Amino acid sequence: MSLSTHALDTATGAPAAGLGYRLTDAAGTELAAGTTDHDGRAPELAAVEIGAGVYRLAFDTGGYHRENGVQGFYPEAVVCFEITDPGAHHHVPLILSPWGYSTYRGS
Repeated sequence: MSLSTHALDTATGAPAAGLGYRLTDAAGTELAAGTTDHDGRAPELAAVEIGAGVYRLAFDTGGYHRENGVQGFYPEAVVCFEITDPGAHHHVPLILSPWGYSTYRGS
C-alpha cells in the first residue's frame, strides 16, 4: 500500500509548500509528520507502511497561513479516510484557500 498527498493553494495558484502535516491511525498513533516540499507534496509518506483501517491526515493550515501573512478561517484541515484495499495506492490531495478546503480520492 502506498500513500501520497499534494496540497494546492488556490489563493496563490501554486503548490502549498511548507504546509505541516501529521498522519495518525484510528488510535491516534502518529505514523508520519513533516512539511510539504516545494511542489506541495510529502514524498516521505510513500515509506509509511499502513494496512486496512481508518487514518487521519491533519494539515496545519493555520500555521501555513500565518507564515504567508494570510488570515485564514480554518486552523486545521483534517482528512479522515478508510483504507479497505491495502494493496492499492491511495492519493489524498488537499485543495486549500484561506476560507475553505476540499479533498477527494485521487489516483
